[in-house]
Amino acid sequence: MATVNIRRDVSDPFYRYKMEKIQSKIEGKGNGIKTVIVNLSSVASSLARPGAYVIKYFGFELGAQTNTNPADDRWIINGAHEASKLQDYLDGFISRFVLCKKCKNPETEVVIKDGRILLDCKACGQRSDVDLRLKLSGFILKNQPKKGKKDKAAKKEARRAKQNGHADTEENGHGDSGDGSDHGSNENGDMGIEAGSDDELTRRIKAGAEEVDTPVEVKDDEWTVDMSAEAIKARQQQLPDDLKQKLVLGGGDDDEDGEGGGNSSYDQLGTWIISEAESKGGVSKVQDIDIYVKAKELGIESKHRTLLVLVQTIFDDDIVKQIPARASMLKKMTTSEKHQKSLLGGVERFIGFRGEEKADFYNQTSKILMVLYNEELIEEDVLSKWGTKATKKYTGDISISKKVRKSAEQFLTWLAEAESDDDEDSE
Repeated sequence: MATVNIRRDVSDPFYRYKMEKIQSKIEGKGNGIKTVIVNLSSVASSLARPGAYVIKYFGFELGAQTNTNPADDRWIINGAHEASKLQDYLDGFISRFVLCKKCKNPETEVVIKDGRILLDCKACGQRSDVDLRLKLSGFILKNQPKKGKKDKAAKKEARRAKQNGHADTEENGHGDSGDGSDHGSNENGDMGIEAGSDDELTRRIKAGAEEVDTPVEVKDDEWTVDMSAEAIKARQQQLPDDLKQKLVLGGGDDDEDGEGGGNSSYDQLGTWIISEAESKGGVSKVQDIDIYVKAKELGIESKHRTLLVLVQTIFDDDIVKQIPARASMLKKMTTSEKHQKSLLGGVERFIGFRGEEKADFYNQTSKILMVLYNEELIEEDVLSKWGTKATKKYTGDISISKKVRKSAEQFLTWLAEAESDDDEDSE
């Protein structure tokens, strides 16, 4: 499915906010002609807005009747309208009802308060007013969601509020940090910092990617790294114990491009990261941009199995603190449910091997899963399904897999109870 930047005036190919291009299909003829927007639900989801807002906006702009709550997901506008024309109108919707007026970031939520429509930006913390003179504004005010009806994003915000003891502020999405510490109890502050670092990462990745595409002359007398299986194994044996990881992830039906143990692109990436960590004095000193550019150089920056390798090499015993620092890079590389499963599988492997060496490391499991969830790297559905069945796919040993899940019981119980609470609230 073709995608475009949510802000089409931004040409950066690494711009993180994407949506599908509008796809329309014209049906009928004469007075009964109509336009069906095939993927409106997906587009609206990317914008974090109800589909009814988008279709109604089109109706107001085109002066046409629309259906705002189709049971069959067929979003219809009366008349014949080309997809390119609708895409242009969508830009207007995004500008007026999605983008933050201050930072132009689409990470906003609609908040209705005292007859006003506010865009609450989770990137910079700004709250900006939507023009109430717009026709869609009247529709939004008349069709406010019923209390207790929450989407996934609202559920997650409520759970975080409960965790931090700020459940009383869940309706407007804000909580006072109280202690003013540097450790991120102020959620808006944290998200602003994250957004800034993510923009910086994007800029540096783009610059680094251009360097990768530039031919480099290597002189005959320059040394090269021996990437044979024997050399890889020898270098791994020389590393400190806290950096040694088993990188051979095994083959199988899920293999991509025939990778396996030995000298695949995945082995090369893992060994390169470990060597960099050794030379720089620790895994935390290996920069995200360098890791991404190396993966791109090897042609595996978009492969889901790359995440398995990364988890084994970019973290150590301080993984709980390190995940937030790596979140921007991991989000760029975790682009589907398959990627999420690989990321979670890599974490399972990491915990299992560490736990076998240091039994008390299993105590970190729930904390690790919680930070993955809070950083929005893995969705709750993927986490819930993972917790239901042990498998030797990632650890090679079913008993280790069972131990990891056993040690995750605190988090899995919390997740199940939180979901149950959400279901009760929506009744």
